[in-house]
Amino acid sequence: MTATRQRGDGAAVVTETPLPGIGIRYEFVAQDGRRVGVIHHRSGVRELVRYEGEDPDTSRDLLRLGPEDSRTLAELLGASQVARELAELEQGVEGLAVDRLPLSPDGPFHQRTIGDTGARTRTGVSIVAVLRESTAHPAPGPGFGLLGGDTLVVVGTPRGIEELAILLRSG
Repeated sequence: MTATRQRGDGAAVVTETPLPGIGIRYEFVAQDGRRVGVIHHRSGVRELVRYEGEDPDTSRDLLRLGPEDSRTLAELLGASQVARELAELEQGVEGLAVDRLPLSPDGPFHQRTIGDTGARTRTGVSIVAVLRESTAHPAPGPGFGLLGGDTLVVVGTPRGIEELAILLRSG
């Protein structure tokens, strides 16, 4: 199954193709007309590819990056801009707060799911990402499994975030 999505800001159309047993391939056509791809391996390795013609199996210029290399390259390409924009959004919208909440290994939600927390229903706060070791898991669903040591990136009112912090500690 291949999915195509287009951002509303005029950015390139990105095609996502699941690669069973490997990960996901993302492709787009650059401004100069060349097809570019990033293969996200489940292991955390990323491969940057430039394709020859229309064949996704014929590539040129392959660059293999480990997880740390991927983070460094993302930073160089502007990932920190996303964090700055989020901070500006938080400042620009009265009543909106963004925070990071740690999940304790001996807390009530270790080895449970996001849905088990009832975060949105009980506090009005959305869990928008889970940070685990050196990996970010954006937009996790209610079935996403939590582990002690995870950090939850949350968005909501300041009061709601305080309530969620208490909930995560006490159940």
